[in-house]
Amino acid sequence: MSTELSYVHGASDKQLIGQTIGRFFDAACARHAGQDALVVRHQNIRLSYRELRLKVDALACGLRRLGLDPGDRIGIWSQNNYEWALTQFATAKAGLVLVNINPAYRRSELEYALNKVGCRALILSPSFKSSDYLAMLADLAPELGHCEPGLLRAHRLPKLEIVIRLGADRSPGMANFDDLLRPPSRDEADVLEELGDRLQFDDPINIQFTSGTTGNPKGATLSHHNILNNGFFVGEAIRLKEGDRVCIPVPLYHCFGMVMGNLGCLTHGATMVYPAEAFEPLAVLRTIAEEKCAAAYGVPTMFIAMLDHPEFADFDLSSLRTGIMAGSPCPIQVMQRVIDKMNMREVTIAYGMTETSPVSFQSGTDDSIERRVSTVGRVQPHCEVKIIDNDGRIVPRGTPGELCTRGYSVMLGYWGDEAKSAEAIDRGGWMHTGDIATIDDAGFCNIVGRIKDMVIRGGENIYPREIEEFLYTHPKVLDVQVVGIPDEKYGEELCAWIIVREGERLTEDEVRAYCQGQIAHYKIPRYIRFVEGFPMTVTGKIQKFQIREQMKQALGLHDAATA
Repeated sequence: MSTELSYVHGASDKQLIGQTIGRFFDAACARHAGQDALVVRHQNIRLSYRELRLKVDALACGLRRLGLDPGDRIGIWSQNNYEWALTQFATAKAGLVLVNINPAYRRSELEYALNKVGCRALILSPSFKSSDYLAMLADLAPELGHCEPGLLRAHRLPKLEIVIRLGADRSPGMANFDDLLRPPSRDEADVLEELGDRLQFDDPINIQFTSGTTGNPKGATLSHHNILNNGFFVGEAIRLKEGDRVCIPVPLYHCFGMVMGNLGCLTHGATMVYPAEAFEPLAVLRTIAEEKCAAAYGVPTMFIAMLDHPEFADFDLSSLRTGIMAGSPCPIQVMQRVIDKMNMREVTIAYGMTETSPVSFQSGTDDSIERRVSTVGRVQPHCEVKIIDNDGRIVPRGTPGELCTRGYSVMLGYWGDEAKSAEAIDRGGWMHTGDIATIDDAGFCNIVGRIKDMVIRGGENIYPREIEEFLYTHPKVLDVQVVGIPDEKYGEELCAWIIVREGERLTEDEVRAYCQGQIAHYKIPRYIRFVEGFPMTVTGKIQKFQIREQMKQALGLHDAATA
């Protein structure tokens, strides 16, 4: 066993950016004025950096015209579109705290989010997929039907005063987004410029709700410094350069879209390209080919959907060079297919969490293929990481333990929840991630699993990720998730949910026979189910707790779970 301890820090000759997003945005728009900044395919919108600056300044002044002041919280509840991007940059320039609301939220979740952080304003899309946002808001705030825009006084949403809707139609009690885009007066522009001098890069600028498996979501509060720098260093890791076009099919309400995507592009003079309002594999393939994108972002399930699309071979993806696969564990076979079939020679794996802005580890474009597919890379610049045991002591290299991170990327805290903030960030400034990881002698990190996902079967610690990676090697397995479920004899038993490749048939006996002699007997899943898909969040993260709950119900294991 190594005698070196599991502590790494990202030494770098590249300095952190000591500016607010607004000040950096202005300079970037001047520097790249003629370059394409934003392409939104489904809205047929193309803006240069010069044009983007004009739109963003107009919106920032429009929001201030409504009476919004620095520090006010403003929610955005919408699918991916150009208005989302304008809002992200305009709120930063106006000193408003942008509150990202999950497009999948329903009434009670919306009510909780708005009230938890005290939103004074809300920008919303009329609808998205099966969600009628206007109807849900009207249920929560029937007072909207008979109030002047900007003067809402709702019993269930006491802090909400201003509602701004997207689209050309009018709704009672709401302002229209497009009306806020009228060119500002000279005085308004001067006030916005003066405000930019007063804002500080440590000010809170963004609240993102983390989807806990129990209890209400917590509002991770992020600063200009947190997310602007993380976007920059993520872009550096994939060798993004001026003029590159980045295909961003991941949700903007999530760090992957708005930080790694939008801010990564801004900091490098690259082009943000949105293929559709939500992920559609055909739209992404068409966008990459027609826009000649150099980079593509996605979670593993997105790349699987593209690679397995019947029209995949019809598209010329030769412009691709780099990108990021993140959000959930990346199967080795999927990574290899992305490199081989999508031309993404420099694709990287990124690891992190919303509370760390988000990325802490990322593989390098010049790392060996083996390193890139079997680890999450090395620590990001200016970040520190240590791996600790249950007593809080740093463990030797190669020993599993909880990953903790410290540095510029750690959130300011959970909004309005000092107790939960103190649980997450200790007195030394370390963010406790809840992830089990190892760091090898070369500094590469491997995520073994979540502390809560670790299965203890008859005293043996089992990491589901290891079994998933093994089952992925079966030629008939397209995707697999492994969880622990209650068992009276062993405490927990393993359960595997498997998606079989199209046109193939697979049986439980075949799976178990494949495991025999290859992995330890106690790692062979007792329960095997063949499924069409996994329960997922809107960002593509697989909800293992839902798999667990469904299996407990199917097998009648509620009492055993309680015991």
